[in-house]
Amino acid sequence: MTRTTRLTRRGYLAAVGGASAALAGCTGFTGSGDPSGTLTVATYPSWVEGEGPAGPWLKEEFEATYPDATVEYVTPESTVNNYIRRKSEGAPIDADLYVGLNVDQLLRVDAELDDPLFLDVQGEVKNGGNVKDGLRFDPDGRAVPYDTGYISLVFDESAVDRPATFTDLTADAWSDSLIVQNAQSSATGRAFLLWTIQQLGADGYLDYWRSLKENGITVLGSWDDAYNAYSEEEKPMVVSYSTDQVHANRYGQDMTRHQVAFLEEQGYANPEGMALFADSDNRELATAFMDFMLSPAAQGEIAVRNVQFPAIPESEAELPETFAQYAKAPTEPVTFTYEGLKGNVDGWTEDWAREIAQG
Repeated sequence: MTRTTRLTRRGYLAAVGGASAALAGCTGFTGSGDPSGTLTVATYPSWVEGEGPAGPWLKEEFEATYPDATVEYVTPESTVNNYIRRKSEGAPIDADLYVGLNVDQLLRVDAELDDPLFLDVQGEVKNGGNVKDGLRFDPDGRAVPYDTGYISLVFDESAVDRPATFTDLTADAWSDSLIVQNAQSSATGRAFLLWTIQQLGADGYLDYWRSLKENGITVLGSWDDAYNAYSEEEKPMVVSYSTDQVHANRYGQDMTRHQVAFLEEQGYANPEGMALFADSDNRELATAFMDFMLSPAAQGEIAVRNVQFPAIPESEAELPETFAQYAKAPTEPVTFTYEGLKGNVDGWTEDWAREIAQG
């Protein structure tokens, strides 16, 4: 693959068939009358940019379902950190809803702010009850998951054997084969680091990473950097997502280079959530949009366009048959809880950076 066809993590699928006809009757909205007004949704750039992203589709379908409502997206630099800073300075938030929140960001919010940035919406988002229990990452009910990826390895089976364990990656057969992302700058890299900590313990993960480093891993800054290096055949294996074959099938690519490996038959779940800003005056409209995002039709579209798994059971989401065929789910999804990461994740990451990324 050349640099002229560089990919982004989300937005590398073309638009798929809409399902707007099914949406109006299954949004779950239970407010008094149809919601109205302008909803400002803060999010990351690839939610609204690139080829066939989920954001514009959701805006169009939500506004078609609720003609008196308008959705506007904003993509601030530094994402959640922008709102942490504004809240600490007493500046206006100027947004109603945040889409794209993960557990690391939520921990940062809670560590740096005394006043709430987001509000508990449990019980207000009817379709939130359909979210798979294993994906819920906020013990206070503020963040509602809307999709998840499973971190895995993607490899070229013509160049390297399928690794089955974490130990395999330190063996000669996989020497100089693996591209990983920097855990300080990449959510994918952070998730892979946490997976190794969960597997090997806080006392053993750095020794394991030293072995990986000795075996010739390459650390790159972002998922985009790592996946494009892999696509250009710089190395035969990369940390990525287990939905990789969905993308490969969409573009008619050779599946030989899109094989998925689950170490220890596991995959690290990395859910994304949406949360209502505490300063919002549009609570009813915001929770209606959240309900809409968790409807079966919207969940199918988000999964395909984001190349992730839906937050509700796949049997309930309106997914194309090819998604079920090519999206690979691990036998044992694993992840750290909010409580397990609280007070630990920054130290783990900083120690990793000194030893591996900078050492």
